[in-house]
Amino acid sequence: MADDHDPTQDDSLFPAPSLLPYERWLNEASRSVMLNALEHVSREGLAGEHHFYLTFLTDFPGVDIPARLRAQYPHEMTIVLQHQFWDLKVDRKAKTVSVGLSFGGVGSILVIPVQAITGFADPAIRFSLHFAAMEPTEEPTPEEPTTGQPEQDGPEESDSSSQVVSLDAFRKKGPSPA
Repeated sequence: MADDHDPTQDDSLFPAPSLLPYERWLNEASRSVMLNALEHVSREGLAGEHHFYLTFLTDFPGVDIPARLRAQYPHEMTIVLQHQFWDLKVDRKAKTVSVGLSFGGVGSILVIPVQAITGFADPAIRFSLHFAAMEPTEEPTPEEPTTGQPEQDGPEESDSSSQVVSLDAFRKKGPSPA
């Protein structure tokens, strides 16, 4: 007996592309779970053995961390909220998380846009969330080209350590509008 709803029928290995943004909705819902946990801890403190690992992109626009940390972690950093942190705040309107931490005995306040956060974990209960990288919501500045074409006249110089790769070519697209 054939199953008319079998997605692997006709050697199809992948389901049909969705016209609904499920991936974005799941990403937003997961970020909301993380923000709820951070807000709870900012009000009530950490209970029991709970503690958080928060991974974020240090080179994301709007990340405010000391220059020495940015130099040490130029792309990504993981912080631990466990015993010694202070002023944990979630600002949903500004879409930021801020927290005070000590690095090498020097206290610092870190301000992290929610979009820059790529991971959240509570190892005490083996709970973790991973988030898709999100595009910054800031408008391009006037000196940035908006056409995607380089503005320079001379030969292009290549710096492989700072290249930006667009993943659009690898993403599944829905049917083209007719």
